[in-house]
Amino acid sequence: MKKYVALLRGINVGGKNIVSMKEIKELLEANGFKDVATYINSGNIIFSSDSSDIDFIRRHCEALILQKFKLELTLMVIAAEDLIDALSNAPEWWDADNESKHNAIFVIPPTTVDEVFREVGQPKPEYEKISSYGRVIFWSAPIKTFSRTRWAKITGKAVYSCVTIRNSNTARKLAELCNI
Repeated sequence: MKKYVALLRGINVGGKNIVSMKEIKELLEANGFKDVATYINSGNIIFSSDSSDIDFIRRHCEALILQKFKLELTLMVIAAEDLIDALSNAPEWWDADNESKHNAIFVIPPTTVDEVFREVGQPKPEYEKISSYGRVIFWSAPIKTFSRTRWAKITGKAVYSCVTIRNSNTARKLAELCNI
């Protein structure tokens, strides 16, 4: 059995796509996933599976959610070991100061990190820092100049539907939960 993290995109945000995490947990358990746990209400699920085919797991979870909740959601599935590895290789500046926002931007296959960089553009070095490792883009920006950053505007780009974003606290907590 291998441990994975599923990051559901766009649920329980702003009163849209409301989904009970308890019901998702029960749905995955009823469909053969083991050790299912959820973290906060924003679509973070840790589980184990016999399958090592991440794309199959992602499509299967999406189909189960569509069938049960009538929601066509995109989600990112990452092996627990890959999440832990990415966070272990985060740049030193990421999550280093309390005066900045620090996000992990997870790139959902088949989209690539390079495609996201091309569409969003180069960071504005005076306002933000950006780096990547694997399928995770690390981004930090001071809160007081956040609105001036290029990467804060990712929500207006077509590629936004191909990523899911977690703040550094959530990303680190998920890695910690994977080790339990």
